[in-house]
Amino acid sequence: MSGAFDSTVVIGLSAVVVAIQDDDAVVLTVRPPGASAEGLPFGPFDPKGHRTFELAMRAFVTEQTRFTLGYVEQLYTFGDKGRDAPLADMGRHSGDSPDHARVISVGYLALATAAVDTHAPGSEWRPWTRFFPYEDWREGRPAALALIEEALRQWAGGDAQRLSRARLLFALEGAPWNEERVLERYELLYEAGLAREAARDRGEAATALRAPLSAALGEPMLSDHRRILATAVSRLRGKLKYRPVVFELMPEAFTLSALQRAVEAIAGVPLHKQNFRRALERADLVEGLGRMDADTGGRPAELYRFRREILGARPVSGLSLPLLRD
Repeated sequence: MSGAFDSTVVIGLSAVVVAIQDDDAVVLTVRPPGASAEGLPFGPFDPKGHRTFELAMRAFVTEQTRFTLGYVEQLYTFGDKGRDAPLADMGRHSGDSPDHARVISVGYLALATAAVDTHAPGSEWRPWTRFFPYEDWREGRPAALALIEEALRQWAGGDAQRLSRARLLFALEGAPWNEERVLERYELLYEAGLAREAARDRGEAATALRAPLSAALGEPMLSDHRRILATAVSRLRGKLKYRPVVFELMPEAFTLSALQRAVEAIAGVPLHKQNFRRALERADLVEGLGRMDADTGGRPAELYRFRREILGARPVSGLSLPLLRD
């Protein structure tokens, strides 16, 4: 087989590490020296020094955050040339990568049972609502959406197709909210030039936005990391319903209230308490431990555990998400 190929291709590995902290879904971030924004733990794959992508990614996370990963799954590979989404840029923050290399981004999703303080310089656990404020409906429709709606209408002008996309993705004009379409919402904001990464990637000066709108749109991230994070949130929200993945975020013993708050933090929607517990009972995923948790701030609540042994015994689905409005 003959033919020339471009050798300036870098495989960048990024990790979305998620945990539950104070009833919020949080993500582990890093800020490299001199960086203008936070990003995900990341680094270039070295085919000579790294045996596998996952081992390399785990090493990057530990090196940059002093955090050791548990549950990990590959998320997605971003490699489309000229894609209308944030451009991957490994060279700017890695001396090992060519400045003009084409970057293939391989994202991983990692789940942790606790947001352990890493004590690593530049590393922090951040609520993912910091980057997507409009994704949190736990207290009702976010105020951020009113500001975003106005900006999207200005962008759409009289274009019916643009308006239809904005209506369906951002639940405008009575359209239902689909919590799983996190990535599509972010990509529409990028296309509209509202995501701050858009001006950066086009080599343009960032448009001055009013402070309330800027806050409503969320903070930018390095490289294509906010796109990778949006993909991870979409994946995790969808996976809640067909795999018992939420238990990878829970301690060995937990109350049902704590479990519900964790699910709500991930899904970004409020759940009906009684219906949620009925669905748990039908699924037979948890069992009581016969002891109480006195640290609830109110009446002691029974502690439960995930029946992990059933994973090898029968097909196991995820959790039903009975919305509070239902």
